[in-house]
Formats: sequence, C-alpha cells, structure tokens
Amino acid sequence: MQTTDYRIAADIGGTFTDVACLSSEGQLITAKVPSTPHDYAEGILVGIGQIVEQLGLEAGNFGQLLHASTIATNAILESKGAKTGLVTTEGFRDVLELRRIRVPRLYEPLYEKPAPLVPRRNRYEVAERLDATGAVVQPLDEAGARAVGRALAQAGVEAVAICFLHSYVNPEHERAVERILREELPEGCFICASYDVLPEMREYERTSTTVVNAYVGPVVRTYLEKLVQRLEAAGFDGNVLMMQSSGGLLDVAQVQERPATVVESGPAAGVVGAARLGMAAGYKDIITFDMGGTTAKASLIQDGCVTATDDYEVGGGISMSSALAKGGGYALRLPIIDVSEVGAGGGSIVRIDAGGVLKIGPESVGAVPGPACYDRGGEHATVTDANVVLGYLNPIALAGGTVPVKAIRAQEAITRTVCDPTGIDLLEAAYGIHRVANATMMRAVKAVSTYRGRNPRDFTLLAFGGNGGMHAAALARELNIGRVIVPPGAGVFSAVGLLVADYEMGRSLSLSLLLKDGETELLEKAFSDLETSVLEGMTYETTPTLTRSVQLRYKGQGSELGVVVPPGVIVDETLNLLSAGFETEHKRSYGYINETGLIELVSLRVVASLPPARAPRVSGITGLVDTGEIVTRKAYFGSSSGLMETPVITRMALSDTPRSGPMIIEEYEGTTIVPPDCTAWRDSHNNIVIQLGAEEQQDG
Repeated sequence: MQTTDYRIAADIGGTFTDVACLSSEGQLITAKVPSTPHDYAEGILVGIGQIVEQLGLEAGNFGQLLHASTIATNAILESKGAKTGLVTTEGFRDVLELRRIRVPRLYEPLYEKPAPLVPRRNRYEVAERLDATGAVVQPLDEAGARAVGRALAQAGVEAVAICFLHSYVNPEHERAVERILREELPEGCFICASYDVLPEMREYERTSTTVVNAYVGPVVRTYLEKLVQRLEAAGFDGNVLMMQSSGGLLDVAQVQERPATVVESGPAAGVVGAARLGMAAGYKDIITFDMGGTTAKASLIQDGCVTATDDYEVGGGISMSSALAKGGGYALRLPIIDVSEVGAGGGSIVRIDAGGVLKIGPESVGAVPGPACYDRGGEHATVTDANVVLGYLNPIALAGGTVPVKAIRAQEAITRTVCDPTGIDLLEAAYGIHRVANATMMRAVKAVSTYRGRNPRDFTLLAFGGNGGMHAAALARELNIGRVIVPPGAGVFSAVGLLVADYEMGRSLSLSLLLKDGETELLEKAFSDLETSVLEGMTYETTPTLTRSVQLRYKGQGSELGVVVPPGVIVDETLNLLSAGFETEHKRSYGYINETGLIELVSLRVVASLPPARAPRVSGITGLVDTGEIVTRKAYFGSSSGLMETPVITRMALSDTPRSGPMIIEEYEGTTIVPPDCTAWRDSHNNIVIQLGAEEQQDG
C-alpha cells in the first residue's frame, strides 16, 4: 500500500489517547487507549500499533502524523509550566498584576484572580522608551539589559518573555535585548519577544500572551522533541504536524517557536471536524459538545463556519472568550477557535462541600488511577461512576473490552461520598451527579451561544468525546435544543478532526486607521507585505489559499470584531463592504448599530492554508456492524420514568426510520443514551440523530 493512501492522527486527552486513520476510500480505523502521563508518547505508540496491526502495515508506511494535545493547556491549569522571567519597560513591571479592572464574579467581593504566571521577583525593568509611532524617546540601556540577563541567570529561569512599550511598531529594542539575553543566559533557555508572538497594541494582552508563550515553551518543546524521538525509534520517519488553536496544522518545528498557538490544540481539532463533516451531512448551524475525561467543551458553528476569536482567556475555572465576562484567567490574544471549557468530564471528582451541596470538578482523577469503577486504585467517586450506577455505561468493560469495569466499585464510591453523608438513595445520588454535571456543562454552551447573542434552540447539538453521547440529550433538553447528532467515531472525534484539517499559517500586524479615511493603498501594501512574510514561513508544493481579515471597532470602543476582507485588490468599495460586514456582526453580537459611529481598523491578519490532498469524507468505519444480538439492561432515567429495561444496540442497528427510546447505543469509542420520549435514527452519513420530544422542551 502507498503511504499517501492513509493519514494517521493522534489526540491526547486527560484520560484517553485517541488515534484515527483515514484511507483514501474514506474508511475510518480508530484506536482508544489510556493516556500515559509519565510519557504521553507511549500511549500514542500503543494506539498507532493497534492501527497498523489492523491494516497490516508498519509505522514507516505513514508519511505524516497529525497531532493534538492538551499539554500546553494543562501546564497552565496545573501551574506546571517553566520558571519564567519577564523583561519590560521601566515602570511597567506590574502590568501582569494590574490586568484589567473587570472581574468575572460581580457578587463575590473576596474573589481573588489567579496569581501571575511570573512572580514579581522574576519581573525586571530596563530603561528604554518608544512613543506610539515607534520613535525612540529614551535609548535602550544595554548595560542595564545585560545586568538583567545576569540576574535572570542567577535566578535560574527556564524561559524569558520580553515585552516593551510600543514594540509592535518598532521592535528594535526588543531585538537588541533578545540578543543580549541569549549571550547571558544558558543555552536552551527559552526566550521570546512580543514582536514575534503578538505585534499588536494593548499592553496587558500583549504582555500576557508573550508570558504564556514563554511559560509553556520549554514544556511543549521538551514534549515534542521526545515525541519525535520516540516515533523515529519506532520506525516512523514522516513529518509531525500539530493542530493550532486556530484550527490549522503546522510543522512541530514552528510550533516550538510559538507554543502559545497550541494552547487549545485538542478542542480545536474536534470543532474543525464538526464543521467539515457536519456541513457534508447537511448540518450548517451547530453547537459542538465535547465531553472527555477531564473537561467539557463547547463551540459554535454558524453557516458551516467555525467561530474564531483573538480575545481569549485560559485558566480561572472556565477557559472562554467573552467581551462581557472576563478577568478570570490569563489573556491569550491569538487566533483561537472560540471554545468554552469547564472542568466537568467523566473523570471529574464528586464531593459534598461544607454546606452539604453536591459539587463536581474541576479536579479530575485523570488517566491514573482513573474512576473507581476502573478498579485501578481510584477511590474518588466520579461522573463515570455515576453513569455506571445508572446503567448507562457497560458494567463489564469499555472500549471493546480493553478497559475492564467493576460496577461494585462505582457503587461503593458513590455510597461513601454522597449517600452516607446525605442519606440519599444510591440511584437518586447517581442521577443527581448526572444532572449536576449537565448543569455545570451548560455554562460552556451558554458561553458560546447565549453570551454571543445566539439562541441555542436555533442550533443542532453535535456531541462527541468519550462521554458526549451519554449527556447530550439531557443537556439539549435543558437548553431547549430539539436535535442531537452523534457522528461516527464520536469517542475519538478530535483525532478524526485532525484528518480533515488544513495545513495553515497566519500572521497579524497592528495598524490603526479610520475606514472613512480611505487609505486603500496603505492597506493593500500592508496586506501584501504580510502575505509575503507568511508564505516565506511555509513549506508547500501547491500555492496556498490566502485569506485576509481585519479587526474593527467603533472609535472609542474597548473590543473589536473580526471581518473577512473580500478577495481582490483593496479599493474604496472594499472599505464599504468592510463597514457593512462590521455593522452586521455588531448587530448580531450586541443587538445594535451605532449609526453615527466612526469605524476604526485596529489590526490586520493573513492566513495561508492548504487543504488535505483528498477531500475529507468518512464513508465507513471499521467494526461498524449490526450483530443482530438483542441485549437489554436496566437504566435509570429519573423518578418520573424510573428504572427501565433498556435495549442495548449498535449504531448499525438503527435505520433511517425513527426508533423510540429509551436506548443505549454502545460502540468501541463511546456510548450514546437515547432517553424515553426521544426518537433516534441513522442518517446517510452514519450519524446518530436524536430528536427530543416536543413535550420535553421548555418554553422561554
């Protein structure tokens, strides 16, 4: 078989590592193995081994490995990044501490923001100053910069971020200090300047983004270097491409230079897959719901297009983008698919707090030891344990028998954690855990829909991840969403998304002007120069597609909206179209248009992309058959329905004729629950379609 006939992809999650392979005929082959936190490459190699065994190939037969990982995100959430230093303009040492005046919790006066990623003792000032045009007001004190370098070396920092005032206009001082630090600091110290990471205005956001880049730099670099070494030792000699937060793939060598671009790597892959494969199946308006072992994530797809943002916060309990609710995490102003994330997954820990209230997450048992029902030494009750007690999950084994389950361990954990302290019945306790998890995950869905001026009921919920299918119907009911889609390979769908993603590189540039001034020649030249810079950084055989966009706002506004620039040379009509596009998006996002407001351009962006060699399509999935075997087990659907004898079927047992629930649809990668009063069928693309009964949806 030819190497080009297959693409292979691996996505590392907190509990499982998912591997997927797509043949030129559209046949999908998948593997799901426990993640290996001590050496994540080990889990990838095990998964690849299962794939190549099914195909009768060797690792060397694949020319590319497409990869997504939560390694950068976890480094931030768990405070396990590098020991980082910051070098900034004299007088701006505390920008990270001051942040913005807004806080995410209005009625919590004792709320404390997360500690800065760089403690004050490792933040150093250098005498220098530029004005807003880039002109030198105060020359750089090179001797002072060298002294700072020696102090950083003595402090033992592993990474340094450089961020000077107005360097996005003139990077001269940052370049000089970067050169000095490379001379003074040990070889291997990760050093980055804001001009290379984010050459745009907004002092706090630029500083924070550069610091995040430095903080995760050594972690990502070490991880990717070891991964490539392990793959080469196993016989894989192809290229490794990694998913960026923007939804495009990039060579790992370039990712190591700007590691902040992969902070939301895994979630982005799933959203790309949902947009591409959802559109192919005729679903244009989608809310994605990705529930894994550690977190639950949501994103919005409208008219087949993913929703992107460059105003994102990571950490602080919920990673999200919002102009209305921010201040709880670390600002990351890079192009990111707008994904909202909360700490509620299958492995999220259940507890009763001091007030006797049931709480779930954000702490997770992870891959090791895992939920109590896995019988690997885990004692904490989790959402997965509740789903086993409810009868939703197979009480014997998961993932095709590769993950043994002991239901008695789940019962013991929930009894000990919830029933004994509260006196609640076991089934009611488990059902309460299930519902509280859904309530927690609603925050993620609302963050990308309601908080964006979109009504969830106008969308279809597309559920994936190892646990997405189990909670999707109940979550949709709470949100008044009438239809749920569970795609083939849902349990490994982020890996599937990698297979259909583009190879992509983007760059931005700060440029401030009013659209009414008609600076068409200036804009065209700026875009042309930016396009040249982007193409020089890419490796390609066919000409990439170039997409231009701008960030616009009403003059005096505090946040911007992105608008795509129409193709062709920029002329006066282009500016008119940009104004109209901005007003349409402003109306949709905020509910009004400022008829007299002047529209201001803040920054430009160019993205060059190359699609996969073959159009993405999934025509079949290995092992997707109807055994014809009729099996049932008791499942609990709340006090109104009680404990019901429920058919356990496969995806292929469904036809295009709607079938009434309740049903449990078991697959190798995951389980889908169809509650009572719902109907389900399988469409022509092998998606499970769940229609909620009208009586289940609430008005208002």
